[in-house]
Amino acid sequence: MNKHFEDTQYYLKRAGETAKRGVSDELAPIQEKFRTLTGREDEEPEPSRVDEVRDELKKLQERAEGETREAIASARGRLDDYRSSREEASD
Repeated sequence: MNKHFEDTQYYLKRAGETAKRGVSDELAPIQEKFRTLTGREDEEPEPSRVDEVRDELKKLQERAEGETREAIASARGRLDDYRSSREEASD
């Protein structure tokens, strides 16, 4: 994709996120007043199944990244050992 399109896509996404936050900030007092008048309190909804799956996938991703880093570090160590043994053998 053309770099200009990638930049445009990025800035449009940021603009949308900023607009969403702005609207939420502007409507927060109205929402609070509505909840007070109707007697509804701010109750935290229980996590949905999608949220639970998303959290589980995030944990799996973090674990996989950690295992990958460990494997890379181990492989680098073995390569360094191999290279140093080859240098000693050639001397």
